[in-house]
Amino acid sequence: MLTEDTKTPFNLFNEWFEDANKSETLLPEAMSVATVGSNGRPSSRMVLLKQAHEDGFVFYTNLQSRKGDEISANASVALLFHWKSLKRQIRIEGLTEPVTDVEADAYFASRDRGAQIGAWASDQSQVMAGGFDLEKRVAQFTAKFGVSKIERPPFWSGFRVVPDRLEFWSDGHFRLHERLIYIKNDADWHTERLFP
Repeated sequence: MLTEDTKTPFNLFNEWFEDANKSETLLPEAMSVATVGSNGRPSSRMVLLKQAHEDGFVFYTNLQSRKGDEISANASVALLFHWKSLKRQIRIEGLTEPVTDVEADAYFASRDRGAQIGAWASDQSQVMAGGFDLEKRVAQFTAKFGVSKIERPPFWSGFRVVPDRLEFWSDGHFRLHERLIYIKNDADWHTERLFP
């Protein structure tokens, strides 16, 4: 049975994330990020969690991508972790805020060189004129940077999702699943249990 820490959901998140790191064979840090466009249509895609603390959940992206544009217009997002091997999921809702330049620079510097060049080369979410456009741009930026240090592009950074609602879902026999919700009111968290 799910047991809650009445003060914060982050202890339970950390416990489940640790379990996922042991159990999932590939990318336990993968999460869906759902945004809403100016037309009211939701849009969802997978990204990788890079930090999880009590102040929020961090991921990085091209700020000029569809998700970057939608987050700039509407800071409300939803995250979803699903770990099939554990039969568990965590749903997170909250508001985004940009990470600091210091945080973004440090994370960008930790990426391998190919990923750094890829950040410069990809006009993420933009239409490509031909099938080899990306390869051409990778070659262009590879030549441009040579062996020098690659600085973070000004259009590439991170978002922190500051949660106000987390739902922990665990599979149960006969579809009698457990659902434990943490909801933030002002500075405090309280819990509720939902029928499956």
